[in-house]
Amino acid sequence: MTTMTNASVREFKMPDVGEGLTEAEILKWYVQPGDTVTDGQVVCEVETAKAAVELPIPYDGVVRSLHFPEGTTVDVGTSIIAVEVAGGAAPAQEAAPAAPAPAAEPEQPAEQPAARQPVLVGYGVATSSTRRRPRKQAQDPAARQAASAVQSELNGHGAAPAAPAAPPAAPAAPVAPAAPAAPAQRPLAKPPVRKLAKDLGVDLATVTPTGPDGVVTREDVHAAVAAAQAPQQTAPAAQPAAPAVPAPADLPAAPASYDSGRETRIPVKGVRKATAAAMVGSAFTAPHVTEFVTVDVTRTMKLVEELKQDKEFAGLRVNPLLLIAKALLVAIRRNPDINASWDEAAQEIVVKHYVNLGIAAATPRGLIVPNIKDAHAKTLPELAASLGELVSTAREGKTSPSAMQGGTVTITNVGVFGVDTGTPILNPGESAILAVGAIKPQPWVHKGKVKPRQVTTLALSFDHRLVDGELGSKVLADVAAILEQPKRLITWA
Repeated sequence: MTTMTNASVREFKMPDVGEGLTEAEILKWYVQPGDTVTDGQVVCEVETAKAAVELPIPYDGVVRSLHFPEGTTVDVGTSIIAVEVAGGAAPAQEAAPAAPAPAAEPEQPAEQPAARQPVLVGYGVATSSTRRRPRKQAQDPAARQAASAVQSELNGHGAAPAAPAAPPAAPAAPVAPAAPAAPAQRPLAKPPVRKLAKDLGVDLATVTPTGPDGVVTREDVHAAVAAAQAPQQTAPAAQPAAPAVPAPADLPAAPASYDSGRETRIPVKGVRKATAAAMVGSAFTAPHVTEFVTVDVTRTMKLVEELKQDKEFAGLRVNPLLLIAKALLVAIRRNPDINASWDEAAQEIVVKHYVNLGIAAATPRGLIVPNIKDAHAKTLPELAASLGELVSTAREGKTSPSAMQGGTVTITNVGVFGVDTGTPILNPGESAILAVGAIKPQPWVHKGKVKPRQVTTLALSFDHRLVDGELGSKVLADVAAILEQPKRLITWA
């Protein structure tokens, strides 16, 4: 790509899109090197531990390089894309090299020939961190030689003159053994990768790094586990660093190799990983109690059909979940102590005077629980509109992290799967969750006669530290009573 006159390169770093999250996975790039981008244009989609989010670029220019391929997990604050912008940004670009050692200054003019940039697939902020590591071990000439050799090979130019000076100090170590020399010391890996290796019992010194600058990645650790469990994969230990590009493609293949294809191992990350951690924490922190009630909802189903014909609900989704949500909100108004949370640090019960109603939604990336803010203050048509927007956004995978924070109570509709009921686990930080089973015709005693009626089973799980059996039973009974006689939505409101 031809360099623009009076242009400078701006590095766009991975932002903290999840209020405190430390990393995100790049799901899809919408631009490629050479494409023109404008301020506010979405350039990629990333997945955090909470949701998938689209990232807009904050300036105009031409894409110079994408630093990471799709499927890569990147730390917050790491540069992910370089954009060449016209004039005005040069001072900001010059300020960055001022902090490193003077040896880094020759690298700035070396960036001018863009022909070598795609080879590096720049590693953003991490490159500076890898330069600092050899200086900590400067007393070891072999280490300095290994680091310089790797850096020189990746960059395609001799940026460090120390590389030719090192061979006289270690004549027995030719250039070829430079790759094994780095693992012989302390392998380069980020803290999350070191923890993963420790949890899986993998010695990082035995792992072949495929990341930029010889950094061990998560995929490398999983590959090492696969090699240990499949003897036929011992040969790939001699692979050079070049196969870094096929690494994402190896992920689906690695599980199939376990036990001759009889097992499939799926790395747990993103939303599913966060959900697993949250559910374990909730299950073993809050003492759960679950109560059940089976109720005749025939009148509620008739009301649903009537509302569908009401012009006030034109264009809105009207279904049983709408009236179940409204019934729960009325029950909370009648029993406000159920809408609370437990403050472990202060040893206090925090009663909320607002209801952020969570709706559990199954998505291809895992279970998420976005919530409707201030649901208690919404009219029935407003609640219908909010539910419709929440569901459609979740199905598209566009739910924002903020939409999943601050929930107070949750509804999970397991009935859509034909399930009668369940014992739901509390969403962390909440005191109650209502599970709704399938609504189907059953024989029921109605006005002294056995008739087919629309029946469902409700299950309410609650935190027994702050909700006793009486309170939990009253809330569940109120929800059931409203669904049996929907006119109570008016008389009890």
